[in-house]
Amino acid sequence: MKHRAAYFGVFTALALIFSYVETLIPVNFGIPGVKLGLANLMIVIVLYKTNWREALLLSVVRIVLSGFIFGSLFAILYSLAGGLLSLAVMAFLSRRDWFSVIGVSIAGGVSHNIGQLVVAMIAVQTYRVGYYLPVLLIAGLLTGALIGVISGQVLIRIRHIRFE
Repeated sequence: MKHRAAYFGVFTALALIFSYVETLIPVNFGIPGVKLGLANLMIVIVLYKTNWREALLLSVVRIVLSGFIFGSLFAILYSLAGGLLSLAVMAFLSRRDWFSVIGVSIAGGVSHNIGQLVVAMIAVQTYRVGYYLPVLLIAGLLTGALIGVISGQVLIRIRHIRFE
């Protein structure tokens, strides 16, 4: 059990570091809130190496901590909506043989953006922000693919490590 806590601490620290690094990357896609999602590397890896409960805990802890450190309350709400929907979709798909790690990550990226868009529609009380949907779907597909490729390569390299 003590090893699990140590691993969780390392995963949390890495996710926070990736969140910080992402704030340093001057990527502007022209759409508010579109990011690479580097911290999701850790979520995908933990999902595949442990279980959905630990990935959920890591996701919530990372979102809340990075929101307080680098963002705002609204950033936390948007990220939680996207992160929880994304994790639910990825947890479901990762336990099936239908998708590779890349496919699971793409589905996670797309669903993350959909979750955030739903919160935006509720926050501004109009469905008109839905015109962002095509761009958000493409962004989720591209960033999800990138995160999936990297996660897949990391998982291959750490396949012999057991996180218990």
